Amino acid sequence: MQVTFTRKEPPQWLLEMWKEIDDKTFGKGFDCFTEDAVCNLGVADWKGREAIRANLKAFIDTGFTALHHVTEYWDGGFLKVFRGTVDMTPDNRSGPTLHPTMTHFFYMDETDNTRVRHWIGAVGPVAFG
Repeated sequence: MQVTFTRKEPPQWLLEMWKEIDDKTFGKGFDCFTEDAVCNLGVADWKGREAIRANLKAFIDTGFTALHHVTEYWDGGFLKVFRGTVDMTPDNRSGPTLHPTMTHFFYMDETDNTRVRHWIGAVGPVAFG
């Protein structure tokens, strides 16, 4: 298989998803996922849009606020690639703000290319040692 990628501005659906996480609202921004989407984020293996939403909320609720930054976005049709950083600030300010890198692959649904069917992502490391 061969895929041609075009560097583009990030699409609104992606920016809305990150904003939901950054604002800790976890609302309509997750509608970019199909109902039965799969997310493999690090060691996570979440199945279904609502499981993705709930598990990301539970992770953020462990005591930090995130702020996502887009470095680059590449569109390959059925496959979208995002690279960036995320500021992770402890809610109680007990530690420094961390700035891990992120790389995410979004495989779009075969019948509705406006929805994400499978999200594979890596963030980190958030610390060494």
